Amino acid sequence: MTQARDAVSHDRRAPESAVSRFRLPASFGPGLLWAATAIGVSHLVQSTRAGASAGFGLAGIILIALVLKYPFFEYGPRYAAATGESLVEGYSRVGRWALWLYLVITVSTTASVPPAVVMFTAYLVGFTLGLDWSLPVLAAMVMAPVAALLWWGRFRGLDLSIKVIVLLLALSTLVAAAVSLPRADPSTLTLWPGGLVGSAVPFVFLLALAGWMPSGVDSAVWSSLWTLAKNDATGRRSSVETARNDFLFGYVGTGVLAFAFLTLGAGVMFGSGETFAPEGPRFSTQLVELYSATLGAWTRPVVLAAVVTTMLSTALTVLDGGPRSIERTVLVLRAGRPAAPPAPCGPVYWWSLAGVMLLTLVVLALFIGNLTTMIDFATTLTFLTSPVLGYLNLRAVGSREMPAEHRPGRAMLALSWVGIVLLGGTGLFYLLTFAL
Repeated sequence: MTQARDAVSHDRRAPESAVSRFRLPASFGPGLLWAATAIGVSHLVQSTRAGASAGFGLAGIILIALVLKYPFFEYGPRYAAATGESLVEGYSRVGRWALWLYLVITVSTTASVPPAVVMFTAYLVGFTLGLDWSLPVLAAMVMAPVAALLWWGRFRGLDLSIKVIVLLLALSTLVAAAVSLPRADPSTLTLWPGGLVGSAVPFVFLLALAGWMPSGVDSAVWSSLWTLAKNDATGRRSSVETARNDFLFGYVGTGVLAFAFLTLGAGVMFGSGETFAPEGPRFSTQLVELYSATLGAWTRPVVLAAVVTTMLSTALTVLDGGPRSIERTVLVLRAGRPAAPPAPCGPVYWWSLAGVMLLTLVVLALFIGNLTTMIDFATTLTFLTSPVLGYLNLRAVGSREMPAEHRPGRAMLALSWVGIVLLGGTGLFYLLTFAL
């Protein structure tokens, strides 16, 4: 797609027909993009670490996070399909303060999340290719093709590549989990870790695990923008039903794979006396060996391809989603009102992308510590901002601009408020207990 508008003329397009709604390759896409964002560090690193440290003892935390955060993510494509606008415009209608608050949060998370994602991806690429290069050089090697794909392919290139990558990842991971399941101890399964917290599992790791399980709530804005971009790429406006089904398909897939990675850690490493090393190069080696030890040495090349492409897909969506949302926010702030959706992939987008890439290189060049420390910091920060963004998403889908028939029902509203209270209360407890 050219550098045309991703979201222009949405209100002039008729909703897609009943027949086209069920053409999966044409109708589905934004949900898989969101899934590719989620199935990355939260799964490869955090879920596997959870299984390795506590068996199935943290399965309840993963399930609770998936259930409580679902409405906040689903509101992104719902709002976009119903109104023809992104959640950014929805925030602006809540109040200009909400738009500024979102910009501060998204800039903060964009400054911490991409370095963590790119760091892990760079270590995997270096390990796979046998390159003993410095971390910033490996990171540049990862980000350069991502930027090239975004430049030449725009949304179509992003959409098509993700479908292939996610399919490869899902197949390899499910096979590995099925093989390792008989080795796991089902007696470790609990809904709440209880006695594990503070002993085998630090409380901060629970926040880190839930922070990106399955993803940060800020990605709901990305999902709304990708929904609009998909409409423009296909030439028709998706119905709310299609957008929600598309997202649900991706969300269920991320949940299944989260438990698959948990099973891998529980089946191969829990109780073995082995623990994951915090250093990036060693952690990457252990992760790949975890797969190949389960499936057999002959699968090592396939495993390497799956793991690397998984993190490349996450790097791709993260490097696109952050600048895309920053661009939309800046342009709406400039307009002073939620006018017609501004043209995407303009100068603000490319300058934001360049800034994120440069900041990532600087952070990785100056970083002193280990991989898991950086990941835990980024995921904990994401957790602490989740209730704030969840509240803004709830306000947006409950506004007057949202058609009444597409507003969330009582069950979704109740689940949303439960999520806001529990996530906010847990975050406040953490700040009062551990940070002050």
